[in-house]
Amino acid sequence: MNYTASKERYNTMKYNRCGKWGLKLPAVSLGLWHNFGGIDRFENGRKILHRAFDLGITHFDLANNYGPPPGSAEENFGKIVKQDFKAYRDEMIISTKAGYLMWPGPYGEWGSRKNLLASLDQSLKRMGLEYVDIFYSHRPDPDTPLEETMMALDRAVRSGKALYVGISNYPANKAKEAFRILKELGTPAIIHQPKYSMFVRWVEDELLDVLEEEGVGCIPFSPLAQGLLTDKYLHGVLEDSRAAREVFLKKADVDRVADKIVLLNEIAQQRRQSLAQMALAWVLKDPRITSVLVGASSINQIEDNVDTLKNTRFTNDELRQIEECLR
Repeated sequence: MNYTASKERYNTMKYNRCGKWGLKLPAVSLGLWHNFGGIDRFENGRKILHRAFDLGITHFDLANNYGPPPGSAEENFGKIVKQDFKAYRDEMIISTKAGYLMWPGPYGEWGSRKNLLASLDQSLKRMGLEYVDIFYSHRPDPDTPLEETMMALDRAVRSGKALYVGISNYPANKAKEAFRILKELGTPAIIHQPKYSMFVRWVEDELLDVLEEEGVGCIPFSPLAQGLLTDKYLHGVLEDSRAAREVFLKKADVDRVADKIVLLNEIAQQRRQSLAQMALAWVLKDPRITSVLVGASSINQIEDNVDTLKNTRFTNDELRQIEECLR
């Protein structure tokens, strides 16, 4: 199967700067946390990537441990890039991360220079790339000086193995200190990747203000709360759902927000959107948000998510109704 990208791919996608920096990301980015690993159907993932790129999604987000098994998402992505996207590499933003458990022993996780730089080398090898566009520290390390972790990110850029660096899952105080260190090193962070959705709103307390002050972009992951903010659970937990398998989402999680999901869906219908589309639009309404990271197991899902951009504005009354639902 020979792939040629659509000539219309940049016509409707919106692109936003990462804070004050020159790099632009599509308002909807594709994360490869699930559905692209060794246990998944390779051709399905390949078709999703084709469709995503045709819709203007230029940013593909990975991590060393994505799969399962760990590393397999990068391996599969690398195969697809080699087969189909080699001519489009300069139109792609590819990111990866290190920090969670990847291999056994004392050097296979967290934020040491040893782990981060060894992991980056492994990621590049798995994907068959000379460099990634963004390299993240995936989580703060309570036992490693922040200076060491940030020096590793600085080194990744100076070695030519990453163009930019970012951080993920850092609380506001740690993020601010990380930004200060990176700025002093001469390799400023351009983006932060936190968990943020209608149901997980900790970033509103302080982090978003810090990012705005520092000129750093924000790309939330799990904006659909791992599927809770979709029509998947409107009628309870189905046997083939993620919650039924209790992998990351438990039935109790669904039961706890069941009434809220129904009410939110009614507001979405009034807006002529799916619940997922409204949830993504709600995150994107804040100008400090650069992009939202979505997952997809089908072409229909990626199309539905991109269609969010047709309506990202909310009336004051809609926002009030949503806040009442979330209480």
